[in-house]
Formats: sequence, structure tokens, C-alpha cells
Amino acid sequence: MNHVKRLYRTRFNRVIGGVCKGMANYFNMDATIMRLLWVFFTILGGAGILAYLICWIVIPEEPFGV
Repeated sequence: MNHVKRLYRTRFNRVIGGVCKGMANYFNMDATIMRLLWVFFTILGGAGILAYLICWIVIPEEPFGV
């Protein structure tokens, strides 16, 4: 049976909206590295803040039991 990997905002261990932790889980990487990437893109021109807000709205929160 095929298991489809889905992107969710995490409910646990989140700092603001769970976007970075959820994306880190999806890409199998450390959440701190993902958070540093967001900060880097924000400093690079402000695109990180807009991207984070869009992701916060678009990416669903993980269902209970996942």
C-alpha cells in the first residue's frame, strides 16, 4: 500500500505557528535548521515573513494521532 507523505503544521514543539517544525518533519531535517533558513530568507529581503504567513494560512494543522 502506498503511503502518501503530507505536509502539516505541527501541534507540538512549535514556536509561533508550527510551520517550521512541520516543514522540518516533512523534509526529515532538524527544526532549528529550518528556522534558520526562514530567518535567512527574511533578512535577505523580507520574503521569509510573507512566505511564513502564507504557509501558516495554507498548510493545515496536523490531525490528532498523526
